[in-house]
Amino acid sequence: MVPEGDVTKWKQPPFSGHIENNKMYGRGTTDMKGGNVALLLAIEAIINSGIKLKGDVIFESVIEEESGGMGTLATILRGYKADAAIIPEPTNMKLFIKQQGSMWFRVTVEGLAAHGGTRYEGVSAIDKAWKVYDAIIKLETKRNAAINDPLYKHISIPLPINVGKIQGGSWPSSVPDLVTLEGRIGVGPHEEMSDVKNQLAACLKEVSDHDDWLRTRPVRLEFFGAQWVPNFVEREHPFVDVLVNNFETLNGKKITIEAAPWGTDGGLLGKVGGIPTLIIGPGETKVAHYPNEFIDLEEMIKAAKLFAHTILSWCEPATP
Repeated sequence: MVPEGDVTKWKQPPFSGHIENNKMYGRGTTDMKGGNVALLLAIEAIINSGIKLKGDVIFESVIEEESGGMGTLATILRGYKADAAIIPEPTNMKLFIKQQGSMWFRVTVEGLAAHGGTRYEGVSAIDKAWKVYDAIIKLETKRNAAINDPLYKHISIPLPINVGKIQGGSWPSSVPDLVTLEGRIGVGPHEEMSDVKNQLAACLKEVSDHDDWLRTRPVRLEFFGAQWVPNFVEREHPFVDVLVNNFETLNGKKITIEAAPWGTDGGLLGKVGGIPTLIIGPGETKVAHYPNEFIDLEEMIKAAKLFAHTILSWCEPATP
């Protein structure tokens, strides 16, 4: 679960479920309890209508989505299968048919300790880490310059490389002899995770090869912790057509189709489970993980209607 953060920044207690102006506030309302409730409402409406379907509908709500999706992986490995899937992430009801993956990485840079008063006798791991960081950002620029996909036209950096943690040094008067950088590298929908690992490794090797100190003490790279598998569904897939047609009929306007700027369990469903998976749901990510997170209840109901119609169109009512 995403922590509530500084509770003093919340107007209401973060787990209150306070409703005001047709908005429910609380941690997880947008990401992504609102989407899950919309799916449950859709299923409940079909059950209460008495309509029998030709196909089965499976509702899956699992643990550990925020750090890679082990709950979904466990579900797949237990044999659950479907012809298509919807993940109700908070997309503001845009349809994401592509999603990037990502991987956490750790980089270790060595220096040589010395007294701060004679720092010229040592080698600062911070100085060397600065070169490493600069090379990583240049790799980000290079990778994104190669992207020519209209689904990413509204995203300034489709495949970010984010260094989120830097740790090094132990004493203000000592030259630091070790620095670690930890970050997250994006993986394109059509990329293999192994290829992206190799690109980052080659980038760091080049830094080491062009530095007299690092040449004999190469920068070390490891991948650890969370990872999200990339995924895509072709625009021509029948399930995409079903959902698009229902959205446009219900809303009287064209649906917006884009690529997701973040990873979801859809990568596991698509790549491991072989299940065509679409990402669409109520809410916006700009309020997710923030104080005063909320879900617009009217939008949640609209999503439920879309999900119900899509289920009925895809599974089809059984002949009485």
